[in-house]
Amino acid sequence: MTQTPPDLTPRLARRPKSFPAPEFPPRKPKLFARTPPAVFSALLGLLGLGLAARRGLGWLGLEAGLAEAALGAILAVFCFALAALAVKVARRPAVVLEDMRVLPGRAGYATASMGVMASAAVLAPYAPALAAGVLGLGLALHLALAGLWIKVWLGLPAEGRVVTPAWHLSFVGFIVGAVSAVSMGFEGVAQGILWAVMPVAAAIWGVSLAQLIARIPPAPLRPMLAIHLAPAALFATVAHGLGQDLLAYSFASFGAVIFASLLLSARWLTASGFSPLWGSFTFPLASYAAALISLGGHWAEAGMVVLLLAAALIPMIGVRVVKMWATGALAAKTNAAEA
Repeated sequence: MTQTPPDLTPRLARRPKSFPAPEFPPRKPKLFARTPPAVFSALLGLLGLGLAARRGLGWLGLEAGLAEAALGAILAVFCFALAALAVKVARRPAVVLEDMRVLPGRAGYATASMGVMASAAVLAPYAPALAAGVLGLGLALHLALAGLWIKVWLGLPAEGRVVTPAWHLSFVGFIVGAVSAVSMGFEGVAQGILWAVMPVAAAIWGVSLAQLIARIPPAPLRPMLAIHLAPAALFATVAHGLGQDLLAYSFASFGAVIFASLLLSARWLTASGFSPLWGSFTFPLASYAAALISLGGHWAEAGMVVLLLAAALIPMIGVRVVKMWATGALAAKTNAAEA
């Protein structure tokens, strides 16, 4: 009598999956292949601090030589980081879409193009023609990145399509170009940008407030709430530069409400400890200091106090973030894609 062979299916099903052996020695990524876009949030803050210091020293009637030297050094680091990111993107352009699928990545790309626009303001007193070209490049890059973010956003699951403060960076960040445009005399450009992005910022503020009331954000993401201060500060600066003082004072006052709220909730905002997202504190703080100083009078006096606070905090955050980039920790913590 022939015996039926035993059924081995359950035993095979229980066999653990096999994985390839790890590479030894570990594979080293190519140079700049994993440049983290998140580094640009802190670098933009440092650029903003330098520009605010230039404005503050001018209001005091002092020589701005130290601020100009600092701006030159910061601009050099920014350009190096931008070149590193360009090498990564040139090696595999699709890496941009992969980076933009995560929050630190898309915020980083937005602040990179905003940094290009801010660089135009740094260069304007020395090379106006070059500054104008840099401003145009920054605006074009920002527009392209905003379009890419919309493409990525449409492909995300529903839970990934919520409005975050980082939306200000992608869709309102053009206002940095308006600040530079005012300093170069391109008032028509500044006017157009200001009135185009104000309704967008208002919508983001409104939706974000409703979300904050409905659900408390997790501790690691709370530093990003500071981004809400930046549009108010930049709108005030641009409006004042265009001679629209009522609008400027209105946004400066609105910024004061946001700034006071951030100060009162500082411990709550930083409850999770230091992270790369602390870069979110830097540019808004510098921008608000510059806005208040630009208004003059008692506003400027308050602005100098904010500038001192910014000078104490922003370099500390910037140095820590840059050190994380140098060691590779920033790429790992922000899930930067590799080219």
